[in-house]
Amino acid sequence: MSESPTKKSKMATSLDQLKEVTVVVADTGDFETMKKYKPTDATTNPSLILQAANMPQYASLIDEAVEYGKGKGHNKSDKLTHAMDKLFVLFGCEILKIVPGRVSIEVDARLSFDKEASITKARKFISMFAAEGIDKERILIKLASTWEGIQAAKVLEEEHGIHCNLTLLFGFAQAVACAEAGVTLISPFVGRILDWYVANSEQKSYEPQDDPGVKSVTRIYNYYKKFGYNTVVMGASFRNSGEICELAGCDLLTIGPKFLEELQNSKEPIIEHLSEASAKKHDLEKVEMKEAKFRWEMNEDQMATDKLSEGIRKFAVDAVKLEKMLLEKLK
Repeated sequence: MSESPTKKSKMATSLDQLKEVTVVVADTGDFETMKKYKPTDATTNPSLILQAANMPQYASLIDEAVEYGKGKGHNKSDKLTHAMDKLFVLFGCEILKIVPGRVSIEVDARLSFDKEASITKARKFISMFAAEGIDKERILIKLASTWEGIQAAKVLEEEHGIHCNLTLLFGFAQAVACAEAGVTLISPFVGRILDWYVANSEQKSYEPQDDPGVKSVTRIYNYYKKFGYNTVVMGASFRNSGEICELAGCDLLTIGPKFLEELQNSKEPIIEHLSEASAKKHDLEKVEMKEAKFRWEMNEDQMATDKLSEGIRKFAVDAVKLEKMLLEKLK
């Protein structure tokens, strides 16, 4: 582990220092925020799209998605589905005009336990982006880290060359299964892990280095680098900037506008806490994660089970809200 601040720390903002050791991703659906903080990648989900869709500057995208849904050849019962899919693709296209890297597009959370439907939806998204002139290399398909979601990602990666981002990841078993499935990227949710421990234990505050979310991501990162997995780690869902700084050196970190601004306005030195070299030195045992073991480990990990199911429900609720908005316009 490096204990020295990154280069140029005396002059550079904390955000710029962080970008030297970690790929910074914008956790927002707002284009103006992306332009301001210049992240490499961006990620979306139904909750972020819902927030953005309520802003007047994005009304034209809503209208375009609705018109697409009404298009010729679309069955009446499918119009809403087509409009929803188009809305996500339109937001993705706009984001890719701003960021130089990739955008993550989320498969409907209500498909989290349906492997084949998830594969079908992912392939539809990729074909819709292709129709807009966007190469699949710039797209990450987001799937919930259920067993079915992970196996859908395995098929998409191996058979279709479609890169996947496994989200709603809270437990080590999920991380190991993702790595063995050969997924491109995982998004462990740091802040939501902290939320669970604060709500379910007597300890109500943690120093960043002792934060259970930080410790979980650190363990996953070290395991991946120790055993040479190609899957990369993108820490997500932060509750304070201390969590972010403690994970400096992680492959990627997806950061919301509040903390992007905080880091942009700070010149505190950033220390690289995670690195492949330090991970290689850890004495770790390799784990094999078959379905029965995965389900048992998840059963034993109350936090991961609680937060996974809660996350799927919350994303599904916001997807329904988006659908209601579009349905009114489709009428």
